[in-house]
Amino acid sequence: MTLVQRITQAIVSNGGWLPFDHYMHLALYAPGLGYYARDDRQFGLLDVSGGDFVTAPELSPLFARALAVQVADALRATGSDTVWEFGPGTGTLARGLLTALHDLGQPVARYTLVDVSGALRARQQATLAACADAAPGVMQWADALPESMTGVVIGNEVLDAMPVKLIARIGTVWHERGVALDAMGAFVWADRPTALRPPIAVPGECDYVTEIHPQGRAFVTTLAERLLAGERATGRGGAAFFIDYGFPEAEYWHPQRTMGTLACHRAHRMDDNPLAAPGEKDITAHVDFTGIALTAQDAGLTVLGYCSQARFLLNLGLAERMAQSDLPARANAMKLIAEHEMGELFKVIGLATPDHVWAAQGFAHGDRSHRL
Repeated sequence: MTLVQRITQAIVSNGGWLPFDHYMHLALYAPGLGYYARDDRQFGLLDVSGGDFVTAPELSPLFARALAVQVADALRATGSDTVWEFGPGTGTLARGLLTALHDLGQPVARYTLVDVSGALRARQQATLAACADAAPGVMQWADALPESMTGVVIGNEVLDAMPVKLIARIGTVWHERGVALDAMGAFVWADRPTALRPPIAVPGECDYVTEIHPQGRAFVTTLAERLLAGERATGRGGAAFFIDYGFPEAEYWHPQRTMGTLACHRAHRMDDNPLAAPGEKDITAHVDFTGIALTAQDAGLTVLGYCSQARFLLNLGLAERMAQSDLPARANAMKLIAEHEMGELFKVIGLATPDHVWAAQGFAHGDRSHRL
């Protein structure tokens, strides 16, 4: 069965209309068929690996070296020796963090990679083969969370890949946007009136398409429950750092952002049509960082800070590492902090369990928590 057939079957089984978040889940994660479930090279530079997009760890090893300073800081503050990485991609970030943490004198007893993709897991194991040989038993893989956990959670570009619901204001009436079949069996948009709304009012009466993030918020709630259970059971704390592109709610649902943030990535080009070539390209939406912060707080966690990726990495010593690097390495690292590249669009949010809150180094300057 092809992915198109699988999605078509789901639409028919659901009465001819499939909510977009269900479509997005199948397009990205259908076993053996979805974009992240296939044996392919999604990540990397186009001229090197033929990938569709590049993430910060592949762009520069200095990203992991700087992030390791925050991870080491968090391990000490929480009294833990465990790192959890969600959506670890090719394993490049894990390799960089393990090496840098060892160099910082803060090796971990366990590094767990949480990934639902069997194909990506095989790539991660290949990337981390040398690390596994050097530190037997440290690396583990999981596809679900335990009931109780402690340690430091890292998620680099993981929240943006969580399925979103699409809603559209047409005239003055809000609709949920889903996927149906036309007379020829092709995927087409189809809207149904809905009670769903953005979390804040969007002024005006112009047509307006946007996303809401129930799955991302549910993930944060579950993660908080497991970290809090771990703190109660062991006395050791938990912390989480999510790095992704996104906005606080006032910017996310700005009246002028009439077409939302949904985008597709293929061969380092973007398009706005997720219904074309499902499974052949990434589908993402920007992160609502206000929603992440409020959900975490409602679940019992504390927000350590929120700032741009540029400020976060500079607080962790990236500039000093760049000064010690050659020109090509500095040029690549510059993309991590340049405003017109990843520096401003990408943000970082830090969370911690209530009995292990501290002044996290990554937010020492430029904290924007007050803007959430």
